[in-house]
Amino acid sequence: MSWLQVVVLSVVQGLTEFLPVSSSGHLAIVSRVFFSDDAGASFTAVSQIGTELAVLLYFARDIVRIVRAWFAGLLNAERRADLDYRMGWYVIIGTIPIGVFGLLFKDEIRTGARNLWLVASALIVFAVVIAAAERLGRQTRHAEQLSWRDSVLVGLSQCLALVPGVSRSGATISAGLFLGLDRELAARFGFLLAIPAVFASGLFSLPDAFAPVTQGMSATGPQLAVSVLIAFVVGYAAVAWFLRFLLTHSMYWFVGYRVIVGAVVLALLGAGVVSAT
Repeated sequence: MSWLQVVVLSVVQGLTEFLPVSSSGHLAIVSRVFFSDDAGASFTAVSQIGTELAVLLYFARDIVRIVRAWFAGLLNAERRADLDYRMGWYVIIGTIPIGVFGLLFKDEIRTGARNLWLVASALIVFAVVIAAAERLGRQTRHAEQLSWRDSVLVGLSQCLALVPGVSRSGATISAGLFLGLDRELAARFGFLLAIPAVFASGLFSLPDAFAPVTQGMSATGPQLAVSVLIAFVVGYAAVAWFLRFLLTHSMYWFVGYRVIVGAVVLALLGAGVVSAT
């Protein structure tokens, strides 16, 4: 990989990881359109470590409070009614589905799932899902009303993000809205749920990120380190902006964007300007 490719893809990763537009889909599109090749799912997974470090920093107080409450609840039954104790279990339970599906379909995720026909179609199709969630979600339920059922269903929805073009945040926020959660809670819960899954994926894929997907596409150690750093800085700014944006705006803005990008990619593929694989 060239340094230009590393920098561009890392910025794209940071900008799109937390928005409901699919960071893995955008990385695949930008790689093919501007660099005529794919950096690969492993590089994507490792660069995501930077954005998840940004989430850790942004939600540091929440995470420390949840971890303390969870351990306290394990030792003291009286603390188990605490929302933070329950939130710890919700994150653990909600992470299980994507861990299972990620291991079962890891080969497909790294190969066929990155076909641009699939990515572009997923961008458009899931835009309809996001629009439906925004339209039908009651947004009447708040943090105190979270349940085990919510953690399982939102966790299952996170599995859809294994398909580039779907979007992890888009899937989890949409699931939360369908379950009646308010928009900010759906986003925050989805981000917390993503932390263990993405870190595990990044660490698991680290050795493969050095191996070329195609000739000349391997990444060096310094390149991976710089990628993580850039994704961290850009990602922190993106998550802070996105959560503020959701307080006063709907996700319809991203629905239109997804449809436009998906349609443009399909047109480029149809015209033979870009290769699907």
